[in-house]
Amino acid sequence: MTAMPPFLLIEPEDLLNMPDGENYELINGIPTEKAMSVDSEIIAFDLGTVLNLFVKQHDLGRAFGSNTGYVCFPNRPRQLRKPDVSFIAKERLPQDYRPKATITVAPDFVVEVISPNDVYGEVEAKLTDYHSAKVKLIWIICPESKTVLIRRLDDSAQVVRESGTLTGEDVIPGFEVKVADLFI
Repeated sequence: MTAMPPFLLIEPEDLLNMPDGENYELINGIPTEKAMSVDSEIIAFDLGTVLNLFVKQHDLGRAFGSNTGYVCFPNRPRQLRKPDVSFIAKERLPQDYRPKATITVAPDFVVEVISPNDVYGEVEAKLTDYHSAKVKLIWIICPESKTVLIRRLDDSAQVVRESGTLTGEDVIPGFEVKVADLFI
């Protein structure tokens, strides 16, 4: 019987050299496809656009889209996450910060939009990673139920329904979006 070769673990920068590497996250050195449904992509793109305009208008920092990879997880150098939308406050970024590959500064805010193929355990693993990186505010948008779960660094959580309004709280002061507007 022939032994199977050991699985090759890769580094975050190796994703840049992979065909379609932008479509993957790295989980403990293993490339894992990050597939979004069209509906989830539309929601993330629209929210990211509104957030980016607000952040630029108020000079608050930088907003990023779904292809931005973060390598900022304590004791997990082969972990690369790509939230659907993210934000880093201006005071936490070096001036004119333009990374060539991945971002090593943890985001202050992330958004994950649930797709039909997402598995609860995988979403919870992302939340655990974000919490370990000290992400202050997380929105998990569920298109099916038209709700948003808010998770905070202090472990508090809140569900906001379609009739409610989301705010950037103290992470993105003044930023607001109606939950119903996410699903138009």
